[in-house]
Amino acid sequence: MGVTLKQDNRGFFCIYEQDADIFFFFRLRSELKAESKRATITFTYFMHGYVYTFVGINASDINYSAGRYDASVKPPFDIGFEGVGDVVALGLSASADYTVGQAVAYVKAGSFAEYTVVPAKQAVPLPSVKPEFLTLMVSGATAYISLKELGELSEGKKVLVTAAAGGTGQFAVQLAKKAKCHVIGTCSSDEKGGFLKSIGCDHTINYKTENVESVLRKDYPEGVDVVYESVGGKMFDLALNSLATKGHLIVIGFIAGYQNPTGLPPIKAELLPAKLLKKSASIRGFFLNHYLSEYKMALKHLLKMYERGDLVCEVDFGDVSPEGKFTGLESVFRAVDYMYMGKNIGKIVVELPHSVNSKL
Repeated sequence: MGVTLKQDNRGFFCIYEQDADIFFFFRLRSELKAESKRATITFTYFMHGYVYTFVGINASDINYSAGRYDASVKPPFDIGFEGVGDVVALGLSASADYTVGQAVAYVKAGSFAEYTVVPAKQAVPLPSVKPEFLTLMVSGATAYISLKELGELSEGKKVLVTAAAGGTGQFAVQLAKKAKCHVIGTCSSDEKGGFLKSIGCDHTINYKTENVESVLRKDYPEGVDVVYESVGGKMFDLALNSLATKGHLIVIGFIAGYQNPTGLPPIKAELLPAKLLKKSASIRGFFLNHYLSEYKMALKHLLKMYERGDLVCEVDFGDVSPEGKFTGLESVFRAVDYMYMGKNIGKIVVELPHSVNSKL
């Protein structure tokens, strides 16, 4: 099969498989299982040194761990959707396009790991290992593609973004603003409202201190043209009621229900057909996996925007959380709780330990 085990100059072992288009990222586990079409290899390695690696937290992490994405998957299984890090070793077919030490990002199930294997064709080359790049992989791409394909944005349209200061909401606000729309964002604190204004949001609504439906009815009596909706439940109902004639409501999630046994928040669906008919309005769902043909183009555009300084990629490491910054895989649990408590501003990112002394 053409498999060799080599020790590099940093003091740890890497496996090189002649026919597999794979490479490895430096994490901190003591054992790795690498799978190809021909075989499964398990090996132990020894490491010394330091690395910088980041993994992203998404609201749907608990949907995946609950088996809602793939009912055929049985525990134990790996979770997490995205990460950035340095290439440690390459399969021969990957060495034509990548080099050891190169910064790359990846989107794949099982990214909550200190060491992972990624097909070379799924890796995204990056200028450096920065957490800001990680914010674009799922959260930024979701906002970009959904608004481009479903939003029908144009100058002067009124766009409502729910959970606007969150990981994906921050991008929906900025992209809608760059399309010369009037942007309204809901959030849960004045601090988040200040952040939203700093990235161009025209009107912020603190749903903890204001009645969102009343504010929308008063300030936008003709309704809003587009809603970027990720909360669900009561927020979905009021967003639907606030649609303008021929308005579009884009559902990219419903975090309010993810912790329920069914994963679904209750909504007032019995009048839904009548409400849509009355306004010639529409509701469109968006799931990133169904738009993978658009993904590379979207990511390339977002990366260029960030590098030009045209896009803010806010990262939240949990520095203000009770136990401090999210560092190490053991802090993933705290990071998820932090999200569901509504504390984050921007994308929650976990930094993996710099040393090889894992606490797991």
